[in-house]
Amino acid sequence: MTASTDPAADGPDLRVVRADMADLDTLSQVIADAFYDLPPSRWLIADAAARRAIFPGYFQIYVEHALAHGTVHTTTDRTAVSLWIPADGQPPEPPAGYRSRLTAVTSPWTSRFLAFDAVLDQHHPTGMPHRHLAILAVRPDRQDQGLGTALLRAHHQVLDNTGTTAYLEAVDLRTRGIYLRRGYADHGKPIRLPGGPRMYPMWREPRDQQSRRGP
Repeated sequence: MTASTDPAADGPDLRVVRADMADLDTLSQVIADAFYDLPPSRWLIADAAARRAIFPGYFQIYVEHALAHGTVHTTTDRTAVSLWIPADGQPPEPPAGYRSRLTAVTSPWTSRFLAFDAVLDQHHPTGMPHRHLAILAVRPDRQDQGLGTALLRAHHQVLDNTGTTAYLEAVDLRTRGIYLRRGYADHGKPIRLPGGPRMYPMWREPRDQQSRRGP
């Protein structure tokens, strides 16, 4: 899921770098802070104190997986992060030992996290290789300063050069609008978490295909 960090905002010319394992704890905390109060996060763990305690360890699973099997971009000050995971026509494989690690980190709310995963996997596009923007997060005190834009541009350039499509799940209508302005389009109906909020699946074609498609 991608947070509402306004990646369309104008900002300074920020340097984007590849993260490594030395950044694991810092970037996991950035995501935990950025996602703390999002509607899907409140659906996952209603108790605010428990959510704040659990989220760093939960997101560490995903950052570690993306470092090993995908692309993790961050800014030089480590206040923003994007996780891109390759998907070869199917939903990306979960991290190694995911079920046991998830249980250890999220109990007694593990069933919510498993339901969350199942719903997102059900809607994940199949049949076409793509890159999944699994997470885009900016630390709350650095949002609306162009960091999200810098992260997107860095990997969009790679996607355009290689003719690769991209997929993401926006967490709310505001975030959906931001990504619509960044070359993404709706991909099917909104995703409804059981008894909870909606998320918005979105798809991006490489820039040359966007040009041929027209407005």
